[in-house]
Order: sequence, then C-alpha cells, then structure tokens
Amino acid sequence: MEELKAFIGTERDGRQVKKALAVKLIYQDYGYEAITAILDVSLGALSRWKQAYERDGLAGFRPQHKGRRSYLTSLEREAVLQWLQAKAIWELSELEYHLAETYDVVYESKQSYYDLLEAAGLSWKKTSKVNPKADAKAVAEKKPEIQRLLARYRDEIEAGQLRVLFLDECHLMSGDLQGYVWGRTGERVEVPIVNERDRQTYYGALDLLSKRLFVQAHEKGDTTGTIAYLKFLQTQWPEQRFLILWDGASYHRSKELQAFLADVNAGLDPDAWKIHCVRFAPNDPSQNPIEDAWLQAKTWLRRMSGLRPCFSALKALFEQFFRLEVFDFPKMHRYGSFS
Repeated sequence: MEELKAFIGTERDGRQVKKALAVKLIYQDYGYEAITAILDVSLGALSRWKQAYERDGLAGFRPQHKGRRSYLTSLEREAVLQWLQAKAIWELSELEYHLAETYDVVYESKQSYYDLLEAAGLSWKKTSKVNPKADAKAVAEKKPEIQRLLARYRDEIEAGQLRVLFLDECHLMSGDLQGYVWGRTGERVEVPIVNERDRQTYYGALDLLSKRLFVQAHEKGDTTGTIAYLKFLQTQWPEQRFLILWDGASYHRSKELQAFLADVNAGLDPDAWKIHCVRFAPNDPSQNPIEDAWLQAKTWLRRMSGLRPCFSALKALFEQFFRLEVFDFPKMHRYGSFS
C-alpha cells in the first residue's frame, strides 16, 4: 500500500496515476462499482490493472508502447494543429492523451509536445490570481506571538491533551484543473466556470502533530458551516481540547460563532477552554500551512486533467488525496517543532 501511495504522489503520467489509484482503492475495499463511477473506467479495466500490478508491480502501470510510433505524419500533424484551435487553453497531459489514444503516438521527449503547442500559436501562461496585499509588520509580529503560545502549551500538545489545528476553507471548482496552461499567444488567459454548481466548499483542519488533514464537504463557507465543522472535530476527538489557528474571515468572527464558543467554554478558565481560536494577521494566507496542502492537492488534480474527469470524480479524487498524504513540509515547523 505504501508503494502505491508513494507512486501516486510522485508519478507525472496521469494514465499511470489513474491505474495506481484504482488498484489502491480496490485494496482499500472500495466496491468495484464505486471505483468505476469515480474514475470513469470499466470493470474489465480494473481487473486488468490489478492483475498487472500483482504480476509486474509498478511496471504493470506503464503504457505498452510496443508497436507505437514516435512521430506524426504531415497530415496527422495538421489535424492535431486544427484540433488545438478548438479551445483557448490546454494542459500538456491533454495533448499527450489525445496523441496516444487517437494516433497511437507517444513522444520520448516533452519538447516534441511543446513544439506542437507552439506551432498552434500557444504559449505557457499563468492563470492564478495575486494574493491580497499583506501588512508585513502585523505578520512579523504575529509569528512570535503564535510561537510563544504553542511553547506555553508544549507539554499538553505533546501529551495529546491539546490538539493544534490549522483550519481553513477551500473552494474546489472545475476550473481548478488549470494552473499554468498553454494559451493563445498575446491573449489573456481566463478560466470560465461554465456551471456554477460545479463548485464544492471543503473545510479542512491540518493537525500540527500527525501532519494529517481532515476534510469535510459543506454547502458553503459561512457561520453555519464553521460551527458544524467544529462540532465534527469534537466528535472525532471528544476527550481533547482544541487550539484553532485560522484567518479573520467574517464568519470566523460572527456573533453566532462567538456565542457558540462561549457556550462550549462556559465556566472554564481560558487555559482550559475546549476550543481556543487564534487569528492570523490579516490578508496573508501564507501564514497558514494548510494553504500549501490545498495547493498540493490542486496541483495533483491538474496532472489528471488529461483524463477529463467529471466534477463528481474530481471531488472524489480531491478527497482521496488527503487520505493518502502526510504533510510534513517545512512550513509545518514555522511555529515550532513538536513530536
């Protein structure tokens, strides 16, 4: 299982990742019907991939290139260039998938794919937005404040009495399959949301000690969802107190949320509060390590774009990613190292 997990986290070929993920889900006792719905594959494919893995290991996921060409004819090349005019933005994996499935062509070098994209008048562009301007002074002052707070509770944290959680919301949309993309030269890249219903809000809590992220889907990010998620966390660890580190979103400061916290902590000294919430400095998401975890998940999803998953499958893949990963990157130690 660990071998499959590591492979899924590092392999760049979306086709191989899809096969490995399917096999991993089988080993995790997901039903075959559920897996076919999530990954949009046939029952026969699942059986072949499982048999190939059990026979050949990870090598069983590799495309069988025997008999495949490493070039396009002039007519095929023109057809591909015409095909690339069908839309304004592309992921490299989409072109790789199209050539392999339509023409049985697999290039050894990525440069051959780049040349085709450039010949079609496409260039490499960034679609993400710039973060709001932060108050550098406030951010600089907040970091040692949080470090001192965690150091104060070190014994309780490491004894499992106080659970420190970096909490945030993430909005998954069909457009998240695009990050850096190939777009028409000279034109601004905009990613349209064709269907507003293709949007899912997730609440997540990244655990300081275990480095695991616990997600739960909600209709939207608001006071109701926030209170429901905090109650969910309490059901997961009913004997523990929580120190929540999060941003200053309006629904993190609402009267209803404050009333909920007052009720939960009623009659307790601050050091014994069941839920203690601390806000980061405003307008700088980089203070929260969970932002890096969200980014890792969306980057992984973009590698799957050539498989053209439907939105329900996209959500299933997003949720599965957090079941696979432990997020022990440097920013997890920004406010101190704990074990």
